[in-house]
Amino acid sequence: MRTDESFLLPERCAVAVAGLAEWATAAYRSSSDPATQRRVRFLLTDLVGVTVAGMRTPEMRRLLEVWPRPAGTAPLIGTAETCDPETGAFLAAVAACMLELDEGNKHAAGHPAAHVVFTAVAAAQLSPEAISGPQLMTAVAVGYEVAARFGRATTTATGWHPHGHWGATGAAAAAALLLGASPAQVAAAIDSSTGLMQVTPWGTVLSGDFTRNLWIAGAGGAGLRAARLAMAGLAENVGNAQHSLGGLVGELDLEALGAGLGEEPLLVTQGYLKQHASCSYTHSAVDLVASLRAARPWHETDVATVRVRTHSLARPLLARHPRTRLAAMFSLPFVVANAVVNGRVDPATMQPGTREFLAAEAFSERVEVEIDADLDAHLPERRITEVVLGFHDGSTLGLAQPNPVGDADHFPLDDGALREKMRALIGAGAAADVEDAVAAIAASHDVVRALASLHRVGGPRV
Repeated sequence: MRTDESFLLPERCAVAVAGLAEWATAAYRSSSDPATQRRVRFLLTDLVGVTVAGMRTPEMRRLLEVWPRPAGTAPLIGTAETCDPETGAFLAAVAACMLELDEGNKHAAGHPAAHVVFTAVAAAQLSPEAISGPQLMTAVAVGYEVAARFGRATTTATGWHPHGHWGATGAAAAAALLLGASPAQVAAAIDSSTGLMQVTPWGTVLSGDFTRNLWIAGAGGAGLRAARLAMAGLAENVGNAQHSLGGLVGELDLEALGAGLGEEPLLVTQGYLKQHASCSYTHSAVDLVASLRAARPWHETDVATVRVRTHSLARPLLARHPRTRLAAMFSLPFVVANAVVNGRVDPATMQPGTREFLAAEAFSERVEVEIDADLDAHLPERRITEVVLGFHDGSTLGLAQPNPVGDADHFPLDDGALREKMRALIGAGAAADVEDAVAAIAASHDVVRALASLHRVGGPRV
C-alpha cells in the first residue's frame, strides 16, 4: 500500500461501517425470517442454560458476594434476584463464559452471541417503547451479524485474545436499534464502540487470571455506552475501527465487512454449540478420544502416549500444569488427558483439586501436541485435528476429523441434543424452565414482562 493511501483508510472504514449500519437498520425493521428466529431461539436456550450453570460455580458465587447490584426489576439470570438492567447484563455475561460452554463461530474465530445477547436484553429493558420478542430476536441476529463480520474481518496480532474488542460492535448495533436509532446513529454506535475496547492479552487467559471472564461483559457494556453516545449526538462514524481494530489489535479487512451482505446466509446460522467445558480449539481432540474409545476397548493405563496434530489457532494452548479452571480450559494437553482418564470434559472434571482433575494432571505428561501449519490452509471452514493413541504394546490407534461435533458443518446439535446438554449441565427441572422461559420471550408482545419468567429458572416447578 502506498503511504498516501493509508491516510484514506479511516475514511474507507467509515464508508464500510455506514453500509453495514444501513443493512442492519433495514434488516431490523423488516424482521428476520422464521428460520433465523428459530436459530436465535435455539441459541438463546443454550446461552441462558450455560449462564445458569456459570452462576452456580464457586467462583461466580464469590464474585456475587462482593459485587454491588443496584435495585431494579431486571432478573439476574440464574438467581432469584433482580437488579438494574446494566448490572444484570454484565454479571450474566461473566457467568456465560465461566465454563467455556457458550456458543461460538469459527468464521469470526470467537463468541459473538455472548457479546451481543445480554446487551440487547438490557437495551430492551431500557427502551422507552415496548419491545416484542420477535424484535429482540431480530436485533440479536443483526447484532450477531455485525459482530461476526468484524471478527471475520479482523486478523488479530500475536498476543491478542478474541474477547472484548470486535464483539462490542454487535452489542452497539443491537442496542442502538432497540433504542430507536437511525442508520447514521447505528453507524456512530458501531464505530464508537471500537474506541471503547479493552486490552485482552492471551497471557492473561493462559495464566488462569479471572480478569479474562470480564472481557465479554466489558465489551457488551461498551456497546451500550456507545449506543447512548450516538443517540445523544456525541459520537460520529469517523473510522475509529481502523485505528483500533485495524491498527492496535491487528489488521482490518474493510472489504470483508460488507462482502456478500444480504446475499450470504446470516452468520448466526453458522455457529457451533459446545459440548465440552474447554476452549473450542480443544474440542475436536476430545471428540476423537471418545471415538477412539468406541472403536476398540482400552483403558488409560494401556496408553503410553497421545499425539495430537492440529492447526495454528491452538498454538497458545500448549501450556501444562494449570492451577485454575480457566487455565485448565485453555491447556490442550490437560483437556486431552481429561478426556482420556475421565471420559468427559465437563465442569466437574475441570474443577481444580478434585480427584478427576488431579488424575488428568498426572496423565497430561503423556500428551504430545504438534502444531501443523499446513492444516491452516483449510481454515476457517475446517479446523482439522488428528489424535493418535500409542499403546504400551507398541500398537497405535488414530483418527482425524474436520471440525468439532456441534459445528454447523459437522454433526450440529439438534433440539434433542441441546436438551440433553442442558439436563446434564443444570438438571432436568432447570433445563425445562430455561426452555419455557425462552419460548415465552420469543413469543412475547412485551419482552420486559416475559423476561420475568427467568425467575423460574432452577426454582420449583409449578
